[in-house]
Amino acid sequence: MKFEGTKDYIATEDLRVAVNAAITLERPLLVKGEPGTGKTVLAEEVAKAINTPLIEWHIKSTTKAQQGLYEYDAVSRLRDSQLGDERVHDIRNYIKQGKLWDAFTHDERPILLIDEIDKADIEFPNDLLLELDRMQFFVYETSETIKARHRPIVIITSNNEKELPDAFLRRCFFHYIKFPDADTMRDIVDVHFPGLKSRLIKEALNVFYDIRDVPGLKKKPSTSELLDWIKLLLNEDVSPETLRERDPKNMIPPLHGALLKNEQDVHLFERLAFMARRESR
Repeated sequence: MKFEGTKDYIATEDLRVAVNAAITLERPLLVKGEPGTGKTVLAEEVAKAINTPLIEWHIKSTTKAQQGLYEYDAVSRLRDSQLGDERVHDIRNYIKQGKLWDAFTHDERPILLIDEIDKADIEFPNDLLLELDRMQFFVYETSETIKARHRPIVIITSNNEKELPDAFLRRCFFHYIKFPDADTMRDIVDVHFPGLKSRLIKEALNVFYDIRDVPGLKKKPSTSELLDWIKLLLNEDVSPETLRERDPKNMIPPLHGALLKNEQDVHLFERLAFMARRESR
């Protein structure tokens, strides 16, 4: 069971090594990187590549670790008991299985994606340590232990919004997805837009990386935003010459709303254009 990438996902050599190392060690793979570098999509593509089910747990700021195991709906049980519902005699009717429960009891060895773990409370990762180590947990309401039939391949993503506990990090295999260089990005674009004119790709990438290199940019455009921008360029039939021959006095590229996502960055480019106009006088 080895991951070699897929036709739809360009995986660098170090990323392939990281995925396969985590599978071999049976450790969670903790993936960090800029937003839009394909961290979440990685789990989907690994599942495709090794032909295994994918179970996704997308974390929010309100998510608790217990929800990944199970939730007991005591309120519904109380209401049903007042209504004389026969279901109240079996407490299992009020236990909702979480994503870890689903992963532990799946017939095949699944991939469990815990997406954006850094969004949750700081105690969230530590609250899952025991379950991820032992691959089992206890259900107090039914006095049963849920054990993993097959140890799932766990992929955890983080956008570095907060530091993760050391005890949690020790149990993971870590990989940081570097932002793609121009050659890798060209391969990525080719996957999404096969047969695209090489001149347009070249000029679009030049503009894209020039924008990312501007000092003071609050949010650098990501891979997914580049792909959106190229789609718009094609739809509006923007020529490579238009991208190459941009007037330095007009620093904002065409259809910039796909690349610049806040007013501070738009204002930054407007100031740069203003300074360029003053210097040319």
